Amino acid sequence: MTLDETDLRILRALQRSGRMSNAELSDKVNLSASACHRRVQRLESEGYIRDYVALLDARKLNLPTTVFVEITLSAQADEVLDAFEKAVSRVPDVLECHLMAGTADYILKVVAEDTEDFARIHRQHLTRLPGVAQMQSSFALRTVFKTTALPV
Repeated sequence: MTLDETDLRILRALQRSGRMSNAELSDKVNLSASACHRRVQRLESEGYIRDYVALLDARKLNLPTTVFVEITLSAQADEVLDAFEKAVSRVPDVLECHLMAGTADYILKVVAEDTEDFARIHRQHLTRLPGVAQMQSSFALRTVFKTTALPV
């Protein structure tokens, strides 16, 4: 399936406000409500729209500290990678885990209340991950900008 300009307008609008009604969306993209609804259903069924979520305010939930953790594994064997990925996906404070090319094997994005809370996460979870040879943590001082919107 190829995306036309109308599909892209729908995706851009939904990235900004996923809760808008179909009527609002159809007005924004200049389509009838039924045509807009069919397009959204197609975008969902084809996997372009993966999910709808609420984006929460980490500060209001007392999780203002973001830490990026670089992980180097002891080996690159599939079993080691699989065991690490399975275990890290169960750590509730880890928001993202990326397999990397470069000096680190993985980069994790972790949220915490403060440095003391991160020390707890580190001690109880991160140090127990299988196959970890080395870890380096970097604390974000300030978020300059953050978006979930892809450039479509």
